[in-house]
Amino acid sequence: MPTLGIIGSGNVGAAVARLAVTAGIPVVVANSRGPETLTDLVAELGPLATAGTVEQAAQAGEFVLLAVPLPAHTAVPAELLEGKIVLDACNYYPSRDGRIAELDEDKTTTSELIHRHFPGMRLVKAFNNILAHHIPKLTRPADAPDRTALPIAGDDADAKKTVATLIHQLGFDTVDAGALAQSWRTEPEATAYIGLYLVDPTTPFEQVQQAPGRPVPAAELHRALEAAERVHVADRVF
Repeated sequence: MPTLGIIGSGNVGAAVARLAVTAGIPVVVANSRGPETLTDLVAELGPLATAGTVEQAAQAGEFVLLAVPLPAHTAVPAELLEGKIVLDACNYYPSRDGRIAELDEDKTTTSELIHRHFPGMRLVKAFNNILAHHIPKLTRPADAPDRTALPIAGDDADAKKTVATLIHQLGFDTVDAGALAQSWRTEPEATAYIGLYLVDPTTPFEQVQQAPGRPVPAAELHRALEAAERVHVADRVF
């Protein structure tokens, strides 16, 4: 089973790591603070998990999950991810990241911005539109009638197919959300963002971290992506 490198040990990185080891996929987890800070997480994950440096996570296998605050992606040397299939779980939150003019002016998407720093990697937007605490709760076996779908976006068709297979192993269906230039359809405040997966989509933003989730089948996700209208990023505050 190919190893999954995970750069970023926050909520999303840890949640995907848990799915991976449950599916029998080895993981190498890294963060900016060093492997010694990951002792508890790796102990929880079990024998398929290893703590490593960012370099070790990047070089561990065919896949790498990038789940860091958006400005932190430039701290990762571009050559580390050369030729890798990278799952980009990053989002732009102005309240956390500060204002980024290119994004505020809708000149690019977060994934296009990241890909510019890592031109040699095969980037697929994934796991950015769902709350971390919903990830383990909404995973289902392949034949489950209430299986949830997640969107993937990218410019490399073969990479998207490979990522779809990986996400299938982790317990979700996928829906193709188009090219990186269309990945805004899955970003904050879009119709396919976290509200779609809430039992009550009117839940106030400050309460969503504790709100229960609900399964979203592929057909419903496809409709949400098709109906999406681009949010003017400069008007967003979170």
